[in-house]
Amino acid sequence: MLHSLARRWLLLTPLLLLSACNSVVMKPSGDIAAQQAHLIVVSTALMLLIIVPVLALIVIFAWRYRKNNTAATYTPDWDHSTTLELLIWGAPLLIIIALGLITWISTHLLDPYRPLQRIDAARAVPAGTKPLVVEVVALDWKWLFIYPEQGIATVNELVAPVDVPVQFKITASSVMNSFYIPAMAGQVYAMPGMQTMLNAVINKQGVFDGFSANYSGAGFSDMRFKFHAKDAAGFDAWVQSMKSGSGALGRAAYLQLEKPSQREAVRHYGTVDADLYDAVLNRCVEAGATCLSDMMADDARRAAAMGSPARPDVAARMLADASAALCTTPTTPVKKNDAKPN
Repeated sequence: MLHSLARRWLLLTPLLLLSACNSVVMKPSGDIAAQQAHLIVVSTALMLLIIVPVLALIVIFAWRYRKNNTAATYTPDWDHSTTLELLIWGAPLLIIIALGLITWISTHLLDPYRPLQRIDAARAVPAGTKPLVVEVVALDWKWLFIYPEQGIATVNELVAPVDVPVQFKITASSVMNSFYIPAMAGQVYAMPGMQTMLNAVINKQGVFDGFSANYSGAGFSDMRFKFHAKDAAGFDAWVQSMKSGSGALGRAAYLQLEKPSQREAVRHYGTVDADLYDAVLNRCVEAGATCLSDMMADDARRAAAMGSPARPDVAARMLADASAALCTTPTTPVKKNDAKPN
């Protein structure tokens, strides 16, 4: 008797442990993450419409047609049923169509590059609302956040106002990484020489976890930061406090910060070079390094010069496309004279 009770409690222990967990992915505080959680629930429910009946029928068939059940109908020559064929193929096909439709719609509505259309399920983004722009750089092994409009920067600390759209521009200094705040939105990759984007919003005040979701070396496990969601007044007060009592982040300071380090403490910078993020993105922070945008522009000019002289519109279009190429095409740095690539 005691042995049986012990076994039951042993089986219930994992459930008790899981019941104490705070599943931030399924109970997020941001509208984008909430829509993603809803998508998970709907997709799982649709798949269970097939999985549950199949598992139930396995048990029913095994019991009904067991060897010692002599009352079961024995039809060794049976080989076809139109009704069963329609059920077996029709039900999964309808579910696949439903999942495909939901996936297609959600892929467009939740595109991380798409500007937000709503604050939450009950509120649309007011006309003329300007998002807060945050430039994100994944370093080894820490996060740099630059606020270009406020002229400040932080290391391993992110602050944003509640119910205000945030536009993240994301890149990396050396290797591919992944930017992830589960309470706010899904993860987006950060790659050197390339910019990705994420549009999201946080709907509740609080402190949330952010981290790297892509292995990037020895310090990966400590590549974490705190995301502070504040009201508008709290965010403005934080910006003012940053400007009044913090250091400056220029190119020389960035090159020191870029060096690999683990468990980096939070840092604040009250001023930041206006073109620092563009230099990081274009891999030309060091003096003498050629920016990727300049190299692509030169390539476009040479290609245009080799083309038909009667088509100047082609050259103009190639030059215009070069400025946007970094957002879609991963590139690698090359040397100019004796300068080392970043």
